[in-house]
Amino acid sequence: MSDAREATLYRMVLPDHTCPFGVKAKQLLQSAGYTVDDHILRSREEVDAFKAEQGVDTTPQVFIDGERIGGSDDVERYLARQ
Repeated sequence: MSDAREATLYRMVLPDHTCPFGVKAKQLLQSAGYTVDDHILRSREEVDAFKAEQGVDTTPQVFIDGERIGGSDDVERYLARQ
């Protein structure tokens, strides 16, 4: 299906903390009709390694069509322009 809308989401879900912004980003994307490829960062080490690799300061991070959109606020702005 060529018009399928897919997003890749990297978000933090630690044993003692689920990032509310990651949950929000996923809900925003799903509400907009996106299929979400949900990558869970399960430890502080995974989070830190991801942030270093991507050159970002925060999670979640959302990618659509290979382009980094950013965190939940960025996703909200991106979707508002669609």
